Amino acid sequence: MTLLLRDEDLATAFDHAARGYDALVAANPGYHAHLRRSARRLGLGLPRRGEGLRVLDLGCGTGASTAALAAVLPGARIVAVDASAGMLERAAAKPWPDGVTFVRAAAEGLAGAGVEGPFDAVFAAYLFRNVSDPDGVLTTVRDLLAPGGRLGVHEYTLGGRRVDRAVWTAVCRGVVQPVATVLGDGELYRHLHRSVVEFDTADRFAGRLRATGFDAVRVLPLPGWQTGITHTIVGRRPRTENGAEA
Repeated sequence: MTLLLRDEDLATAFDHAARGYDALVAANPGYHAHLRRSARRLGLGLPRRGEGLRVLDLGCGTGASTAALAAVLPGARIVAVDASAGMLERAAAKPWPDGVTFVRAAAEGLAGAGVEGPFDAVFAAYLFRNVSDPDGVLTTVRDLLAPGGRLGVHEYTLGGRRVDRAVWTAVCRGVVQPVATVLGDGELYRHLHRSVVEFDTADRFAGRLRATGFDAVRVLPLPGWQTGITHTIVGRRPRTENGAEA
């Protein structure tokens, strides 16, 4: 996969886009409702309301995914992480319940930023197609999870049909990119389009989870215009590995 933006260049582009990011995603029908749905899917099988849990929100952006987690698991302690200082500043400035903390770190550099497990659950929204080494980040996430801990990925992962790609391209070129260009963020949203069409299909990404050692992996569609475009992929770190406690 060859993306327009990588690593520091991508974080810098998100820094610039942070000022208008919330307004832009608010215009996306179902954006926040879909995040909450994926958070609920992650929460299935966890203690009700998340009491006593530690949850990592990996790639929190301006906090939309954090808000979804806080609504679904209000009793959990949430560590929200992002590589973009601009996005994280917007997120941290919002009102949050006790137990929500924000840390600036790239997904590949969590240990260096003091983000340590074990976590009972990890949520990653719109993250994996933006990292240079998705398999490496999946390995890090698996190792941060407690045995039996759950991963929920909310991502633009196309379903594999030609119509899915066609709808995604039409929305990006006809709506998203023209608005983003006016805001001065055209390069970032050209990256958005390309990062999705060049990334895994939903089933292929689920295969990455299995290959990295996750079990109970499921691919779940989301409704509305994003059917076949956005999915929730959930998995679990096994309680035992090779017959021994993980």
